[in-house]
Amino acid sequence: MIGVHSGKYHAERVTERIRDASIRLGAEHPIVNDRQFRVWRSYAVSAWPTLVMIDPEGYVVGAGAGEFTTESLAPFIDSLISAAESKGTLERGAMTIVPDLPIIAPERLRYPGKVTVDGSRIAIADSGNHRVLIGTLSPDGQSMKVERTIGTGKRGFDNGLSASFDSPQGLVFSSGALYVADAGNHAVRAIDVGSGKVSTVAGTGRQLRTRADLENGALSSPWDLAVKDEKLFIAMAGIHQVWSLDLTSGRLRIHAGAGGEDIRDGRNRDALLAQPMGITSAGDRLYFADAESSAIRSCDVDENGETQTVLGTGLFDFGDVDGTGDEIRMQHQQGLDFSGDGELVVADSYNDALKRVDTATRSATSWVKGLHEPSGVACGADYAYVADTNAHRIASVSYSTGKTGTLTLE
Repeated sequence: MIGVHSGKYHAERVTERIRDASIRLGAEHPIVNDRQFRVWRSYAVSAWPTLVMIDPEGYVVGAGAGEFTTESLAPFIDSLISAAESKGTLERGAMTIVPDLPIIAPERLRYPGKVTVDGSRIAIADSGNHRVLIGTLSPDGQSMKVERTIGTGKRGFDNGLSASFDSPQGLVFSSGALYVADAGNHAVRAIDVGSGKVSTVAGTGRQLRTRADLENGALSSPWDLAVKDEKLFIAMAGIHQVWSLDLTSGRLRIHAGAGGEDIRDGRNRDALLAQPMGITSAGDRLYFADAESSAIRSCDVDENGETQTVLGTGLFDFGDVDGTGDEIRMQHQQGLDFSGDGELVVADSYNDALKRVDTATRSATSWVKGLHEPSGVACGADYAYVADTNAHRIASVSYSTGKTGTLTLE
């Protein structure tokens, strides 16, 4: 297996970022940085992802664009192996490959994806360690007393008091529970804050791919969560939609997004989204980071309402430009939350920055630079807390001074 990484975004063409992403995802096969699309063009590739099959003699024997399951590929690979063995061209044996180390060495946290704050309560999705930390902020807001560590530290899909997760992401407190977007398990989990017991409230542990999966309640890469009016809203990154889960009845519904990937406004169900990875609420609207269109979008809490674009213009319109309206450019933002003054704080992930957005005037300004691919942000009373993913820390940014520190875990 050789991965060829032909990056859409400027940030995705930086070898160090690709290295961190591969480690974060557990991809230990060789990867080439095809930043000038030379390999892409030589194999006549036109879409992400594309798979190309090459036999032991170096000939291309198959290619296809789209996502495939191992089950669908296995018969073809088995036939290639049989043909190569009969010709005597197959050389068996394992290759010795030592994966690279992260650019910044993890300490207590490993690639944290999201963080949430509710008064003095705080929770961290320690995504690379497949666990969730729950605790209390100190009076000065600079440290966190860790009171519960939920998760075995290994990938799994177990409930109860010895629960396990797979790359947990978005978090939100509500009525004595902490809800978790368990992205790798394609599920939403609930942690009883008092006992630490974990249950699954949505999802089957398998990715939604077929109509039967949908009927069975499967999800696809849930990435962030927000609670409003006894409903849990789910940023469903894998299928470009926002879903809702009624916390009273347990009813799961598509709230916004027709399922196609694009940036198109209109009625919630007719709109097109592009990999929503962060979500929050204000008043009667939901705001979400539409990562693949580098956009900030909003939709009515009422499922019969409208979806609108705050900023962003297209799937291939990205950069690092402050300003107003359609002149603004961000790059694959993944997290957002409202600060006390009503401005939206955005984790502009591939620009390594925090941006402040006035949703009324559609204006954006850079606030903090020099982060390491921040994926999540939660606004507390005096600080914005940032999941500074590739730096393996929760950064704290003072509203009054703009200075950035690191949240201490006790």
